[in-house]
Amino acid sequence: MKISLKQILTMGSVLLFGGVAMAKLPAPSDQAKAKAAEAAAKTAWSGKVDNYLLCKSQDKVAAHFYKTAKAGGKETRPAVATAPCADPGPFVYAPAAASPVTTPASSAPAAKKS
Repeated sequence: MKISLKQILTMGSVLLFGGVAMAKLPAPSDQAKAKAAEAAAKTAWSGKVDNYLLCKSQDKVAAHFYKTAKAGGKETRPAVATAPCADPGPFVYAPAAASPVTTPASSAPAAKKS
């Protein structure tokens, strides 16, 4: 079996870049962790806003349905009672305060002296 120069270069580059890809990444800094926490909070708030807007549009569609059904002489009633739409308000991010870590002076029990 004859191995060409192209195959050797391809295998060498795969091994080289594979080693680089396997290198250990540094731990994220506190600033990066705080930024990620804020982004997660903003994403959660955005989901609440989306749910609120969906609820409002569903209420609008239901009101139109009941209005047109009543005008047509049909008797309607809601199938289930639903909770009112809850407005999440503006986005406010309050980072959680770091809790102080307390460590006991000695975790091992004192040895008896005889």
